[in-house]
Amino acid sequence: MKTHIHALLILLLGLCVTTLAQSQVMPACAQLCLKSAFGTDTCTPTDKACICTNTIFQGNVSACVATTCTIPESLVTRNISLTSCGVPVRNHGHDYVVLSNTMSIIAAVFVGIRFFFKATVSRMDIGYDDWCVLATLIAATPSVIITVYGTVKNGLGQDMWALTPQEITEMLKWFYVMATLYFTQVTLLKLTLIFFYIRVFPSKEVQRLLWATVVFVLLWGIAFIITAIFQCQPIHYFWTKWDGMHNGTCLDSNAIAASNAAISIALDFWILGIPLWQLWGLKLHWKKKVAVALMFCLGTFVTIVSILRLQSLVQFAQTSNASWEFYNVSVWSTIEICVGIMCACLPTLRLLLVKLFPILGGSSARSRNNYYNYGSGNELKNVGGASQNKRSLHNDTAISSPRSGVFGQGDGITVKTSYTVQHSKSDTDEASLVSHEEKRATETRI
Repeated sequence: MKTHIHALLILLLGLCVTTLAQSQVMPACAQLCLKSAFGTDTCTPTDKACICTNTIFQGNVSACVATTCTIPESLVTRNISLTSCGVPVRNHGHDYVVLSNTMSIIAAVFVGIRFFFKATVSRMDIGYDDWCVLATLIAATPSVIITVYGTVKNGLGQDMWALTPQEITEMLKWFYVMATLYFTQVTLLKLTLIFFYIRVFPSKEVQRLLWATVVFVLLWGIAFIITAIFQCQPIHYFWTKWDGMHNGTCLDSNAIAASNAAISIALDFWILGIPLWQLWGLKLHWKKKVAVALMFCLGTFVTIVSILRLQSLVQFAQTSNASWEFYNVSVWSTIEICVGIMCACLPTLRLLLVKLFPILGGSSARSRNNYYNYGSGNELKNVGGASQNKRSLHNDTAISSPRSGVFGQGDGITVKTSYTVQHSKSDTDEASLVSHEEKRATETRI
């Protein structure tokens, strides 16, 4: 029997990839499990086809290895066995790097266009929503770097048994950092959208509702950031517990991730519902309502991505192959943040396109300019995102002589008075969505 075991080991190791054969040897505990499995006469030591395909034989070996070997030894055994049987090596790390870099660059371009337009074209003030979207991009930048030099470099997107113990530990350490950054990014992203709506809809009721949402999002974000940081005691147990040889305690990371995703999706629907609810009551032409509604509804794509990410968390919760299953969660998290940044910049991009191609505006130039009323320098201006309850009235009076011929001939003095009335939250139409200047000209013959 000992001769048969040696023959099997030679067969397995001889079929391995050269690098694996040089760096890994079948653990002693696994050799004993093979010896025990051959004792059932299910497969012979030289029958490779049986060893690689017989589920009974593989089940016997796996059960034995799980009870007699350490986790690192079990992973080495699995790697040697699968490689010997010709199972392809899976590695999607490069795909993730390309995706992360590409989407991050596009998101950065959108943010750059947003600030360029406000600083040079429209001369608008920078608001809270602008700073929040910039902060989101800044918070996302370390994630891009960590993806390349942290998680993917140490095996994210590969099977866990194909990695060394050091690589697994490093990959989990960087994933821990990425998770904390994600909670920060998604919080800032939602604040960006809320602050945008705060300046778009100046009515008191909506302002109170939106500011209450700001408070909730801040508390929600801070709570999950703190939870993510201190979910394990000691903290390093998050990336060392995988080998089963360290002591510590952790909260249920699956429950943390799933609850955060569920609340995030609910907030997406809530935040989207506020502008649609307000839009319904505006006195706008139905075509303009549809156009504005479509712009707001583009944000639902972020919600769809969030739902897809939540589905990936189901596998995340059930995995014993962390480096492989964490790949899907990481990919969808990156897509969610980058797409969210792009959607937050769409209103500015629309204004730029209207500026370049006026036919796309569908309304007067004055109305287009007032779309982004905040910081535009006119009377109706929300400072720091807060609406101003004011109605301003300007009038200019011109007096002409009877011989001026401006309004006709005859005795008397002709007076032309032009009124500019700017409405704010007391009006039916929202100030920053439609033009609120009404010009009236009256003639008085004296």
